Amino acid sequence: MNARLLRRKVINAVMLALTGLCTAVTTSTLFVILGYLVWNGASAIDWDFFTKLPLSPGETGGGMANAIVGSFQILLLAAAVGIPVGVAAGIYLAEFNPNSVFSFLVRYTADLLNGVPSIVVGIFAWGVVVVPMKHFSALSGGLALALMLIPITVRTTEQFLKDVPVSMREGALALGASKWRAVATVVVPAARTGILTGLILGVARIAGETAPLLFTALNNQFWAKGWSAPIASLPVMIYTHAISPYEDWHRQAWAAGLVLLALVLLANIAARLILSRGANAQRS
Repeated sequence: MNARLLRRKVINAVMLALTGLCTAVTTSTLFVILGYLVWNGASAIDWDFFTKLPLSPGETGGGMANAIVGSFQILLLAAAVGIPVGVAAGIYLAEFNPNSVFSFLVRYTADLLNGVPSIVVGIFAWGVVVVPMKHFSALSGGLALALMLIPITVRTTEQFLKDVPVSMREGALALGASKWRAVATVVVPAARTGILTGLILGVARIAGETAPLLFTALNNQFWAKGWSAPIASLPVMIYTHAISPYEDWHRQAWAAGLVLLALVLLANIAARLILSRGANAQRS
């Protein structure tokens, strides 16, 4: 009996140590990446980085103001297209026809799109949007990222709507509300915290994509002249500066990487705060 108890304690201690080690490795990886970016990029971040345009190759100085604004423009367009489509599809799957063959196909398609490499999405957007327009543009870049955002939004919305208690739906219907009115005024507001969290994480997920933008938005060393012109973005600028032979461009690539990672971290922190506040509000 004592031998069996000792064996269980040894196995428990070994497994606890292994899981703790894996947790430490996972967490330390993030801090190593963040520390490496801070070490190499913090010295290159100044006011000029956020307010000035890139200089000609070989010149020292300048900034990435156009890339920062361009990234926000592309993400705004992607969110304006992807979020309404994804949320509407998620509501349909969760509330109106969850067990039909069509719903199964939509879920399966969304899962497949989540696994499609981003470069394939970029090639598709290039063939569908860029080739007919005969030029690169911010519009094509936003649509490419919207294609990546839609499946994330669909599955997130559906999952959080399914977590809403059935009693809330039944109560709304018992009071005489129609199906759509019950969903719009009771179910969706009850799940809004989770849905909003998923949307923030989805936008953060696509914010660092480079391959689709290389095929669609391309790049621009100056301010973009509208949605139908090529536009700069932080991921593409990081790529072009990192592979260049100029030391100052390497320095700015590290700085842009640090800014991009900081924005993604802030989005994740905001999502966590929103989710935790929603959980606290439900308990109270």
